[in-house]
Amino acid sequence: MTKRHDADSYLGNINLKAAGVETEFTKEQIQEYAKCASDPMYFIENYIKIVSLDDGLVPFKTYEYQRNMIETIHRDRFVIAKLPRQSGKSTTVVAYLLHYVLFNPSKNVAILANKQVTARELLGRLKLAYEHLPKWIQQGIIEWNKGSIHLENGSKILASSTSSSAVRGGSFNMLFLDEFAFVPENVADEFFSSVYPTISAGQETKVLIISTPKGLNMYYKLWRDAEEKRNSYTPIEVHWSEVPGRDEKWKKETIRNTSEEQFRAEFECEFLGSLNTLITPSKLKTLTYERPIAQSEEGLKVYENPIPGAEYFLGLDVSRGKELDYHAFSIIRYDQMPYKVVATFKNNDMQPFLLPTLIYNFAMRYNEANVLVEINDLGQEVVDLLWNELEYENIITTTVRGRKGQVMDAGFSRHERQYGVRMSAKVKRVGCAMLKEMVEQDKLIIPDFDIINELASFVSKRGAFEAEVGHHDDLVISVLLFAWASNQEYFKDLTDINIREELLKEKIAKMEENIMPFGFVEDGVSEDVFVDDQGDRWSLKNNEDIL
Repeated sequence: MTKRHDADSYLGNINLKAAGVETEFTKEQIQEYAKCASDPMYFIENYIKIVSLDDGLVPFKTYEYQRNMIETIHRDRFVIAKLPRQSGKSTTVVAYLLHYVLFNPSKNVAILANKQVTARELLGRLKLAYEHLPKWIQQGIIEWNKGSIHLENGSKILASSTSSSAVRGGSFNMLFLDEFAFVPENVADEFFSSVYPTISAGQETKVLIISTPKGLNMYYKLWRDAEEKRNSYTPIEVHWSEVPGRDEKWKKETIRNTSEEQFRAEFECEFLGSLNTLITPSKLKTLTYERPIAQSEEGLKVYENPIPGAEYFLGLDVSRGKELDYHAFSIIRYDQMPYKVVATFKNNDMQPFLLPTLIYNFAMRYNEANVLVEINDLGQEVVDLLWNELEYENIITTTVRGRKGQVMDAGFSRHERQYGVRMSAKVKRVGCAMLKEMVEQDKLIIPDFDIINELASFVSKRGAFEAEVGHHDDLVISVLLFAWASNQEYFKDLTDINIREELLKEKIAKMEENIMPFGFVEDGVSEDVFVDDQGDRWSLKNNEDIL
């Protein structure tokens, strides 16, 4: 019996097969169906259609790098890809996803992008390809809307923005994270800490992450870890020259219409940090992070256990309130050079009144570390509890001395003391200058990815350094507290190390090495005074002449 045409179609769409429609296959169709099911590449190249800007609807003719991508995605469970702009990366993945749900029953797929509209646009491409499949290849449609589709074989596809709420509680067989480098930092952190571990724990779950680079963020970490085989991801990298039609002439024209920096980021796929960062981009690219030897779900990371006899410094930045900024501290070993960050803590859901006990326990563990608390906001309450109730003695105190501003003291000053330090413009300026010198001259080892990530977006704004919009600088501030302290006279008494003098000697030696072939020119400046390339004035004799 022949059914009416509209009865065979889904909601009157003649291009879609309705659920419950029986299909009579020819012998040739059975063979072809089996071939498509077993070979994704054959199916894509023979049955997928895409929209070309120049030619409209055309068959999807893949390039070599796209065929390699499909082969890798099909073979491996975890894949991360780094591709240039306009290379057809999303179209390639969408084509594979269509094969995946058509020929694998009861599979749930999530298409997640930095914006919901982008995710739905990707789903739209899949729908377009689906509508142009022969009816005998299609599965019957149960649900077909803007954000999802449901096929008769039980497979489903969801399109949404990358967030914990989008997929929480769901059971997914494949995650596609598109342009993951452009997902806001806090969203990426929450997704990977709360949702991703559950989803990826399955025995057959596939995870595909594809993006063009954008700064030193979570995507950067995943990519670097994949390159170094520190995770289970297979890295795929495509150079712009692999895309047909792109040559040196195209490169020059593209740079002329954009910029050198934009080309490096979007087409050379370099991981470039923000502009005007405290640490130079060239140095940021060389900073390497380590896997912690221990870490907790609450945000603690340990890179080196306490060593008997070693001296440690704990810098604490207290958040203004729950789920706003982060509470953050860094523990730094300072009795030898280079200094080293040995532990960090970063958390935005801990009540401030719990911090004193946490700080006390870790400060005691690290040989009764010297603790410096930033007291502009709730830090004052934390340091009061640490001193008065827990009776922790090694809290760094400061006094205000006229033009010198806040200085560290040993507790014997005639000036009024305060426990901790207020982050004034001068404190921050000096801390930034010292941190820059220490990092760029390899006098401070930073093995923590989160600190490196924050440094990549710690930029100059209106004459001061702070985090870019959408980023955080809490861990940077905790390290900056140490950098500021290292510039103090009292710090030299604690360590027998004059960090400024060490840095200055090294810089002068380097400069002399560079100018030796040309001789010396008398500039009238005392040998005890040095002006660096940023215009800052340094003195070996007077500790307060910096900046």
